[in-house]
Amino acid sequence: MRRFFQAVLCTLLAAVSWSTLPAAEDKPKEAPKPTQAEVDAIAAVKKLGGAVLQVAQNDHRLDVAYHLADGKIGDDHLVPIKALANLIYSLNLRGTEVTDKGLEHLKDVKSLVRLHLERTKITDAGLPNLAGLENLEYLNLYSTEITDAGLQTLAGLKNLKKLYVWQTKVTEEGQAKFKAANSTTSLIPDIALEKKRAELEAVRKAEADAKAKVEEEAKKKAEEEKKKAEEEAKKKEEEAKKKAEEEKKKADEEKKKSEDKKDEKKPEEKKDEKKS
Repeated sequence: MRRFFQAVLCTLLAAVSWSTLPAAEDKPKEAPKPTQAEVDAIAAVKKLGGAVLQVAQNDHRLDVAYHLADGKIGDDHLVPIKALANLIYSLNLRGTEVTDKGLEHLKDVKSLVRLHLERTKITDAGLPNLAGLENLEYLNLYSTEITDAGLQTLAGLKNLKKLYVWQTKVTEEGQAKFKAANSTTSLIPDIALEKKRAELEAVRKAEADAKAKVEEEAKKKAEEEKKKAEEEAKKKEEEAKKKAEEEKKKADEEKKKSEDKKDEKKPEEKKDEKKS
């Protein structure tokens, strides 16, 4: 019986040990190999002056950048991007000559998460091509010609977290309309928020200035009172000194008179002595 229980115990321990080993299906999946069309597209991007990098060792998605390329980068440089619609994570077109026509090549790039279009030639007309990029989280439109109408085109991008609209033609009213339709995206700058901050800063500054003025006036008053007290004290000291000098002078004069009287009596006393 004892051997029977030992055998059962060994069987249970073995079962537990095997259950803790990683199963074959738990191994990390290898990144899918790119198709020939994707390989050709990557080569084309590099040939056109773009940079293509894998996001991370365990992330096969791609960062594609044209902003550091030599020469002018225009709409034709985006043609190979269409073949990378399932691979591109980030696309940087900052400061290029890309126009609204070039954005047509991006409308089916659903994998795109980050898109830099700052200081490009795009306008409202090209933004509908971005409206279907459902995974987009970051979009930079700084220093472009977009307006309130174009901004509203992007209101359906619910995964968008940050949208930069510095130095565009977007207004506070346009932003309010956008925020009414999309509560998840942070507009940078948020004109209404910046205005509120500016008002609060103005109030804070006014309060600080008023406080500083009160403190300065109190300091000035204290200094004036101190100066007045010092002048009064000096005046009293001088008066006391003058009075003491006058009293001393008077005492000296009285003493001299007394001594003079004594000197006048002495000859008379001598005469009296001779007579006696």
